Amino acid sequence: MSKYENWQLSKASYPYSTITQTRFGDMDLLGHINNVAMAGLFENGRVRFNHSLGMASLSEGERWLIAAVQINYIREAHFPDDAEICSGISRIGNSSWDILSAAFQKDRCVSTCTTTLVLTDKQGAKQIGANLRAALEQQMVRIA
Repeated sequence: MSKYENWQLSKASYPYSTITQTRFGDMDLLGHINNVAMAGLFENGRVRFNHSLGMASLSEGERWLIAAVQINYIREAHFPDDAEICSGISRIGNSSWDILSAAFQKDRCVSTCTTTLVLTDKQGAKQIGANLRAALEQQMVRIA
């Protein structure tokens, strides 16, 4: 997704959210949360979302890998305001899925992130099983 859609700017579109504190060290010279720090905020939200899905307990030998990350910066984010990272699943393929996330400060969306994950084992990409697919389907974003 190269540009955000208006529905992505609403917390109600996402089934999961977590609050993450920003840090003084996250600021750039202009006093904004820098791009690398924003990626870290999304990473923290994504890891917590994955844990809520039970991703820490995949079958032996399975793991998920990040294939791509795309971040859209919508407005400036600031320290010391917390960031609420809202997430949901936007696409499920045969062996991969997309997590769509949005960062909010003071109830305004400051950035969106799309992350593509791939399920793998020792042989490479692996088809998503029924249990994982069901868990992912329960966490789909709500497109309005």
